[in-house]
Amino acid sequence: MAKKTKNIQYYEAVGRHKEAVARVRFYLVGKTNEVTVGNQKIKKGEIMVNKKPITSVFPAAVERHRYGYPLALTDSEDRFAVSIHVSGGGRVGQLGAIVHGLARALERVDASYRATLKKEKLLTRDPRTRERRKVGTGGKARRAKQSPKR
Repeated sequence: MAKKTKNIQYYEAVGRHKEAVARVRFYLVGKTNEVTVGNQKIKKGEIMVNKKPITSVFPAAVERHRYGYPLALTDSEDRFAVSIHVSGGGRVGQLGAIVHGLARALERVDASYRATLKKEKLLTRDPRTRERRKVGTGGKARRAKQSPKR
């Protein structure tokens, strides 16, 4: 028996920010203007985050501008059906990871986008993470135990 081959073609990239990780997939859409991912249909130009529309996960106008920026720079708003799985961190970290992942996936689509995205610092991974707790600091990273006065 021959092994089944997947006929879905997509570009995949991983974006990270703080403690958050986002796996971004750009699906190439055929003549039907939608693609089936698992048991979910995604239309061309639609972005799904953890199987929900991105507008319900990040409804604010500032957030909408932030995740749409790499797509607007490269005129790719309505070229793909986008599926994103994001985990870890908080809202800001997850949004940053999504933006980083979108930029890296766009770079995979077309290498000529790299200069534009790099100029806007969208391909740079933000290295800031939570500082680890040190021994003898009383539960915090930088706090020192109180010293006796006399």
